[in-house]
Order: sequence, then structure tokens, then C-alpha cells
Amino acid sequence: MSQMHNPPHPGHVLREWIPETMSVTEAAKALKISRVSLSKILNANSNISAEMAIRLSLWLGTSSELWLTMQAKYDLWQTQQKVKFDIKRLAA
Repeated sequence: MSQMHNPPHPGHVLREWIPETMSVTEAAKALKISRVSLSKILNANSNISAEMAIRLSLWLGTSSELWLTMQAKYDLWQTQQKVKFDIKRLAA
């Protein structure tokens, strides 16, 4: 996985995929989840789970891996900004 500088939360990307004419409530109904759950994802307050990645892939015609990879890149970058590990490499 290549390193990206400050990758977006997948919820922000998802927001771009939802047609402007579609409400969050309508999108949530299409995904068969609650409006609150979708709103949390869209506002970057909740992560994309494996189950949600599958739902999104079926709804949008993408791969579930796309959404999980975005989430993993976002999580890694965020953690690298917050935590500095003082761990030495295992000597062979």
C-alpha cells in the first residue's frame, strides 16, 4: 500500500458519490441502514466496516476492497500523526 499524504476519510469520498438530488435518508434506505449510521460515516465520525464496504460495493458498483483500503489508509495516516513509536527493528 503506497503512502498518501493526508488521505480523506472514506465518508467524505462517499459524499461525492451520492447524487445531489438524493437525501441522506434516501441513501440510507437504499443501503438498508439507519440515517444516523450513514450520517456518522459521511461526517467522518464512524469508520467503514467490512459489512458497510460490501453494502457500498453492491449499491455503487465498486469493489468492497476500495472502501476498506480507503479506510485503512486514512486510519494509518491518522495514527502516524498522533503516535510516535520508539521501537527498534528486530536484528536478524
